[in-house]
Parts: sequence; C-alpha cells; structure tokens
Amino acid sequence: MTMEDMLSLTNICIVDACKDWQDAVHVAVQPLVNGGFVTPAYIDGIIENTHKFGPYFVLAPNLALLHARPEQGVIHQQLAVCVVRKGVVFKEGDDPVSVLVTLAAENPNDHIDVMRTIATLFADPANIEAVAKAPDVQAVYDLFVRAPQ
Repeated sequence: MTMEDMLSLTNICIVDACKDWQDAVHVAVQPLVNGGFVTPAYIDGIIENTHKFGPYFVLAPNLALLHARPEQGVIHQQLAVCVVRKGVVFKEGDDPVSVLVTLAAENPNDHIDVMRTIATLFADPANIEAVAKAPDVQAVYDLFVRAPQ
C-alpha cells in the first residue's frame, strides 16, 4: 500500500494542546474511529498498553507512532497524523512530543512499505520539525505523500 492509500486529509488534525497524554491519544486516534478504520476500543488498547509497557511508541524526539495490536480494534489499515502544537508529555521527565502518527494495521505484514516510508521520512529530524510546524493539514499531507517511498 502506498502512503496515498494509507493517509487522507480527513485523518490529519492540528490542535493547540491536549489536557494530558490520554487526551492526546483520544484526539490523535479519533479520525480513524470517525472514518470506520478502527473501533473506539483501539484508543483503549493504546492507553492500556501504555499503562502496561510505558510509552513504547515514542520513537524519536518529538515523534510518537501510536499503535495497538490488530485484534484491539482495527477494522481497516490506515494512518492518522495529529500535530499537537504545545506538545504532550507521555512520561514524566521526558520531552514533549508534537507529532503523533497513529497506525492501524490489520496484520503484521501489510504495513511494512508504509513503515519504511515513515522511517525514511523521519530519519531526518528536520522532517519531524517540518511536520510539527506545518501551517495546515494540506502541508502535513504533502510532507507524507512526497516522502521517498
């Protein structure tokens, strides 16, 4: 699947701030619930997993890849991107994270190409910064779909 298959403008949000990390997970995943790609249980799954394992999804400074297991509520494979301008702290003492990418994968293999694109895009910290400071959802979308595949 290509990035265009996995991400649509309606799955991108930019918000000023969130109350806490749980609120940020709700805000970041809600577009996938609204689009019928995951059930609300997927949000609960991410929050439960975080309580169990810690914020395992913070992959780089200012970047989180939110995800849970397919059986925790995935209906169709899809991505969402949420930019939290003021950042959100997932673990006390850690730096705030502004770029929250949510991945809903139906199985362990189908999302490999998209993950490769995301890894390539975010291997350069300047791209994380570009997404964090993007002026609007179209600019966020363009950064993702124009990333080297």
